[in-house]
Amino acid sequence: MKLNIFKYSGMLAGVVTAVSIAGFAAAEPKHGIAMYGEPQLPPDFVSLPYANPNAPKGGTIATGEVGTFDSLNPYILKGSPPWQLRFLGVESLMGRSWDEPFTLYGLLAESIEVGENREWVEFTLRPEARFSDGTPVTVEDVIWSYETLGTVGHPRYHGLWKKIESAEKTGERSVKFTFNEADRELALIAGMRPILKKAQWDGVDFADSSLDIVPITTSPYVVDQYEAGRVVVMKRNDDYWGKDLPFRRGTMNLDEVRMEFFGDGTAQFEAFKAGVLNSNREFNAQKWDQQYAFPAIDAGDVVKSVLPHERPSGITGFVMNTRREAFQDWRVRDALLHAFNFEFINNAMTDGKQPRITSYYSNSILGMKEGPADGLVKEFLTPFADELLPGALEGYALPVSDGSEANRRNIRKALQQFESAGYSVDDTGVLVDANGTPFTFEILLKSGSSENIAIIELYTKALERVGITPTVTTVDGAQYKDRTTNYDFDMTYYRRGLSLSPGNEQYAYWGADGITEPGSRNWMGMNSPAAEAMIDKMLNSGSREEFLAAVRALDRILTTGRYVIPIYQFNISRIAHAKELKYPENLPIYGDWIGWQPDVWWFEAD
Repeated sequence: MKLNIFKYSGMLAGVVTAVSIAGFAAAEPKHGIAMYGEPQLPPDFVSLPYANPNAPKGGTIATGEVGTFDSLNPYILKGSPPWQLRFLGVESLMGRSWDEPFTLYGLLAESIEVGENREWVEFTLRPEARFSDGTPVTVEDVIWSYETLGTVGHPRYHGLWKKIESAEKTGERSVKFTFNEADRELALIAGMRPILKKAQWDGVDFADSSLDIVPITTSPYVVDQYEAGRVVVMKRNDDYWGKDLPFRRGTMNLDEVRMEFFGDGTAQFEAFKAGVLNSNREFNAQKWDQQYAFPAIDAGDVVKSVLPHERPSGITGFVMNTRREAFQDWRVRDALLHAFNFEFINNAMTDGKQPRITSYYSNSILGMKEGPADGLVKEFLTPFADELLPGALEGYALPVSDGSEANRRNIRKALQQFESAGYSVDDTGVLVDANGTPFTFEILLKSGSSENIAIIELYTKALERVGITPTVTTVDGAQYKDRTTNYDFDMTYYRRGLSLSPGNEQYAYWGADGITEPGSRNWMGMNSPAAEAMIDKMLNSGSREEFLAAVRALDRILTTGRYVIPIYQFNISRIAHAKELKYPENLPIYGDWIGWQPDVWWFEAD
């Protein structure tokens, strides 16, 4: 396999001023658009660089999920659909290349045109674009999709619609969106919205659909069969309209994509060992080394693939909900961070083989640097000095233990922080406030998440050392979805993958609108004008240096906010799969990510 490790750095090095960048595609239809610079691939490209244009068609991939589902509409807040449907079951005007930080190429649209400063964007539909029922994709379908998703769809789609001043038909196959604020990224975001068939929803409550309606889309895959809560089978559409597009050449090769659902991770793994599943991602290095030695692997029928990538670590761990009074004081959150004995837990869970997440953008050029802030990072942060938490300007690193279970030094620091926040340990060994009320909280987990449950068991034992006995509650997938959607938790497992080109989605992750709006990604409930200012600087940066500084400054704000107790990062991907399942030698810079498996895989018997 080949991965160009330095490709992303080179791409960023090519960023020039926003003014000159904005003009390159002005008033001229293009085959693609990049956030910065020009698209890597020319108009006559053959295929995506990480796809095999000669891949054979056929075969099945069967993967497992822990949990259940009660909806086939992934575009609304209600219900729990299989997450894959958002990506395999829909197409947009433009398609993303995962070998570039943020570049789109024409998919349903044959061309894209933008204003001088990207204050508007116009798409021209391909005349051959069709829904799976054979009907053509129209401008009316596009406008209806954007408005419906932006008003009654999932909140993740609302942000763009609020920034659209007008959506108008400018020709038989062309549609123009004009924006109401300056934001260079909006033109790209506008190219990524799901396109649905308007006529399917006439007289139907879009926001209330569950298993009764399968959305009609233009995708290469359609839902062929399903059993509620058990399995969803997607079948490759032989009449798919776009099979000859360069963007699609060498993709969507498998005849069938099966998604099997299990009550817990153990049952899922046993199903893989038994051959019910033929591909399985493993996130635990210890398990990968110790439990992937079963007959199918010994016989060579299952192979183990280890895959590098260049994307940021993102954040994985246990988030504290600052909407709850107990977590509003940063010193409390800091104390709980110190009580979390990562080194001991990592040794127990992974034999110490997985490195810790050190910041939200660690493992990438975007991550904050060690030591005090300097240069542009310091300049950007200084106006917000009064609201920043300790470490943002001075420098910050997560607590490190000596690896022993006792973790005495960090436990002492935790107790000091609790005391400074007004808590003390009483004569019975319980941490209480000034009124004698015990400090406690609930940790919400999804049933079947055995690894997270094991980590929390170790953590609760450590919390006993500071006089805290939290309540650990496990609920089924539907309850978990409902409670997290409505922020009905104190602490819970949290994972956010972050892009090599962060942009508007950062508002959904960390923006103040998510404090009260259900369904946002802002589970911690943070309200930081400094963070929003850094996002704005990212979106409107005039140079590579400004962009990097803004992201690194944001990283400092997030990390020193002490909202999440980070665990280990997944700096490589581990996939065990049937030997017949193949993937291209060239890997995208995002590695094993959305748009790679099953998208560019194929089935080929030896």
